[in-house]
Amino acid sequence: MAVYLDEDVSVLVGDLIRARGFTVLTTYEAGRAGASDADQLQFASSQRHVLLTHNRRDFEMLARQYGIECQQHAGIVLAVRRSPYELASRLLALMNQVTADEMFQQVRYI
Repeated sequence: MAVYLDEDVSVLVGDLIRARGFTVLTTYEAGRAGASDADQLQFASSQRHVLLTHNRRDFEMLARQYGIECQQHAGIVLAVRRSPYELASRLLALMNQVTADEMFQQVRYI
């Protein structure tokens, strides 16, 4: 599973996940800082990356909208704000249990 970090997620989380051999792309690396939530989700999906964010309200709404409009996304992981180390640990636990195919069109909470 590859992950795209929304700009509200610490880039340290990306470094910690990469150190475990997973593919990670941040909004800053992609040159997409400041893009709308809808644009971020569309981009992540176009890259086949699951999107990780702390922005629960907006991305739950986008997930519902995608379902209504029969649009597809690669998956959304909604995370409570925690230290980068704890967040990375929780994300790694998910990534070690769930495949990219299983994340397709899913919203998970960590």
